[in-house]
Amino acid sequence: MLTNQLGIRLMLLVGSNVPRPASYEIMSALTQVQVNNNDETGDGFQISMTLGKDKLLDYALLRSGELDIFNRVIIAVVMGVVPEVLIDGVISNHQVSPSNDPGKSTFTVTGKDISQMMDFEETNRPYPNQPDSVIVGQILAKYAKYGVMPALTQTTEVRMVTDGTARQYETDLMCIQRLAGKNGFVFYTEPLSVGLSLAYWGPKTRTGILQSALSIGMGTATNVKNLSFSEEGLSAAAVKASFIEPFSKMVFQLPPIPPLRIPPLVSVPTPSKKVTLLRDTANKGAAATLREMMSAITNQPDTVKGDGDLDAARYGHVLRARRLVGVRGAGASYDGIYCVRSVSHRISRGGYTQSFSLSREGSGSLIPMVIP
Repeated sequence: MLTNQLGIRLMLLVGSNVPRPASYEIMSALTQVQVNNNDETGDGFQISMTLGKDKLLDYALLRSGELDIFNRVIIAVVMGVVPEVLIDGVISNHQVSPSNDPGKSTFTVTGKDISQMMDFEETNRPYPNQPDSVIVGQILAKYAKYGVMPALTQTTEVRMVTDGTARQYETDLMCIQRLAGKNGFVFYTEPLSVGLSLAYWGPKTRTGILQSALSIGMGTATNVKNLSFSEEGLSAAAVKASFIEPFSKMVFQLPPIPPLRIPPLVSVPTPSKKVTLLRDTANKGAAATLREMMSAITNQPDTVKGDGDLDAARYGHVLRARRLVGVRGAGASYDGIYCVRSVSHRISRGGYTQSFSLSREGSGSLIPMVIP
């Protein structure tokens, strides 16, 4: 473990299959650990260390094997008693920068979350007469050995053999993501505890227990170093589509559906002036066309975004991406509940910072006050 001046401890586990506490040599060489949790691009990490040559005129950290490519890495912080895992991932890149000055050579290890293990081998496999959720469940079952626990939203639509057989023709990860997009879902993995990760396949969530509030301009209760908001009106767009009725061959135009968020987080949504037209829906029927329209409007980017930095010592918690958080002290227009879209954790011997990005669909709060 690495303890910084704030009393926050870093826990680092590495290994080929079952991660173990990192060696003294690795912990001594650490200069900075960065973990990025992002609901759009996925999670990743970067570990920076100093390098020193041994008696064989080689770098001992490179020869130890602990940080080999494709080894597993678990990064957690302890801000009390229970470790909070930031990422369970796989090393994908090494970068070595030798220096002419003693002690200035550096070794940087970069990796992605555990879903990277699903993106190695392409497969050609049929899945006859099965709904998409069952297909995804079968694929994820192969990764139970990595502590991956599926959380799937059930689907009922089955592609019959007479209409062609559902088939996987890419890597497991790409197949899961393709089926998620088809149903208007998202897919991501996130750690639950040391060695155990949740694999979520379902709609974007806007419910759940609020995290501790982000407070600014509130005296001793302030825990945010800086915070800024922006509103992009062109992000909101209504969606329309059409389909052909198979018997009469008539074209039915469905009316535009405005941007929709369930449940709503604001009292004044950003008005939409744009209207987009869905393609490739002509032969999909009314039900499938309507499903694609609903998926398109619910997965549009939010119009209001907030970015800032946390004072980790004052906040006292790990801010989690893909969950809700309250903001207070920013004024009536921007106080209220937000979705946490990304969090960047930077840990060193001198401190711990959390940079975050928030979003929602407009301004004005639906609740009278935000609980700290």
